[in-house]
Amino acid sequence: MKENFYTEATEAPQSEFDISLRPPELTDFFGQSKVKERISLMIEAAQKREDVLAHILLSGPPGLGKTTLAHIIAGATGSQLHSTSGPQIEKAGDLAGILTNLKRGDVLFIDEIHRLHPAIEEYLYPAMEDYRLDIIIDQGPNARTIELSLPRFTLVGATTRAGMLTAPLRSRFTMTNRLDYYNAEDLTKIVTRSSGLLGVSIEEGGALEIASRSRGTPRVANSLLRWVRDFAQVRADGTITEKVADDALKMIDIDDDGLDEMDKRILESMIYKFDGGPVGLSSLAVAVGEDASTIEEVYEPYLVMQGMITRTPRGRVAMRRSYEKLGISAPKNVSDSTPGLGLD
Repeated sequence: MKENFYTEATEAPQSEFDISLRPPELTDFFGQSKVKERISLMIEAAQKREDVLAHILLSGPPGLGKTTLAHIIAGATGSQLHSTSGPQIEKAGDLAGILTNLKRGDVLFIDEIHRLHPAIEEYLYPAMEDYRLDIIIDQGPNARTIELSLPRFTLVGATTRAGMLTAPLRSRFTMTNRLDYYNAEDLTKIVTRSSGLLGVSIEEGGALEIASRSRGTPRVANSLLRWVRDFAQVRADGTITEKVADDALKMIDIDDDGLDEMDKRILESMIYKFDGGPVGLSSLAVAVGEDASTIEEVYEPYLVMQGMITRTPRGRVAMRRSYEKLGISAPKNVSDSTPGLGLD
């Protein structure tokens, strides 16, 4: 449980716990102020024109609220939400079935849209631009194309890897919004709101303690809150104070900076086994016994954001703060600032 806590928190977006805490309106959605302002303006403009909302692309790391925003958009426009994901659409017929069942103004949410098969993606182009679907019937000499008209709908795409989206698909979205990691203040508001929904008594210090260790991610914050709630009910009087939160998070090896055991193992491997780097992702994954994609998508972004490691053309490099975190004297040639050669 200790090593996989953050992995589980970021890979389970549809759990009942997460869904129950989703804010229903933009006013209840804390953080991402610029994104909220743009979406609110688009919705208001479309309603004034009595038109259908334009297509929106949401990108950013897991757990920042892309799915939640899709639900909010559908609710704000009074539309029905149809949810699917790129890997679920295996055949063109699957997409055709979804599109032909839409009604005017409906919101189609495709999570991990960058994982759509290229052949299936081609069917989306006329659907997004001209609201029509060209279906090929039969094969060989008997093949023919049937054109179906589609009602005007809104496509909300979500992706954790915006760089993997093809240019033709990206250009068909009217608005592209990137969600960034949250600050402690916004996460504290989220934790306080969630505790109220769960009927948990929490002090401001307890909420801040959970927020500051949540890696800038609301989904992680809510998952930590659930754990601290259980701890408070068994080991305390049920109220989450700063000390209760601190004791609960220490029990699952999450320190004051939000780092867990795997984060520290990554830093130790880079410093002790690879002399601080540069080290390739594959070599690092083998050294710590973790999947390379999990390191790249779950652990590495936070370590980079905290200034503990950086990515260069030659590989990952440990920064001075990594040595300080582990209580090690850093070599003189170790930088304390990120060079401008990082790679995505």
